[in-house]
Amino acid sequence: MTSQKDTYKLANGVEIPCLGFGTWQTPDGDTAVDAVRCAIDAGYTHIDTAQAYGNEASVGKAIRLSGVPRKDLFITTKLWNKNHSYELAMRSFEESMDKLGLDYLDLFLIHWPNPIAFRDHWQQANAESWKAMEELVESGRIRAIGVSNFLPHHLDALYQTAIILPQVNQIRLCPGDTQDETVKYCRDRNIVLEAYSPLGTGRIFDVPEMQEMAKKYGRSVAQICIRWSLQRGYLPLPKSVTPSRIRENLNVFDFTLTDGDVQLIADLKGCVGYANDPDTRNF
Repeated sequence: MTSQKDTYKLANGVEIPCLGFGTWQTPDGDTAVDAVRCAIDAGYTHIDTAQAYGNEASVGKAIRLSGVPRKDLFITTKLWNKNHSYELAMRSFEESMDKLGLDYLDLFLIHWPNPIAFRDHWQQANAESWKAMEELVESGRIRAIGVSNFLPHHLDALYQTAIILPQVNQIRLCPGDTQDETVKYCRDRNIVLEAYSPLGTGRIFDVPEMQEMAKKYGRSVAQICIRWSLQRGYLPLPKSVTPSRIRENLNVFDFTLTDGDVQLIADLKGCVGYANDPDTRNF
């Protein structure tokens, strides 16, 4: 059975905690500071943010206030869509580091593969951004690099010029939305799969089958989702701003779902909708 201290080993040997704390839609300011501080106090060592979330400064403040040594934390941020070029990636990385107040970053991801501003040359834009990220790895500013929302054809294009291959792909993975083709592609290439929106952005709480599953195991629906994600081999990133739920979401290492129940949850097709098509998003 997995434990809170378990890690996945990335292709470059860096170890990443098997469960992270997400901050998407967490407002900047006291709300984000308090949520991240609560998460670190509860025992999360893996914090995920992004340039687009607008809360990097608050995440950084919470890290400093936590008193936890930097080396004991794993911090991720992501390159936003408007910053897809060598120069823009370099500049926005420095801006993120200033906001976070960090000397180095554990993981930097390209947030989306095909932003509307670069739609006619997204392959080149990704290649330029990736080159900047590779140089930041070589200089010791970043420990690992990866992508988010990339499908196989986006990764195929990146492989044409990449020297360091992507070590993570952060995609929407939740009950009924398992993106099997992308998952297989990544596993075949030793890319760790991070699961954002593991609770289906809250919609999972209204799914009757999940309510029944929670009763069966004597757990919350959220705990069932997170446990399911871990048993599928994903790295879930649950988000909450409620202290009791933040702590509850970490308390998932003392029970196991049966193989049948893991499959049942996976088969709830569309129960919380499906991931957006990164090639048609309007941002």
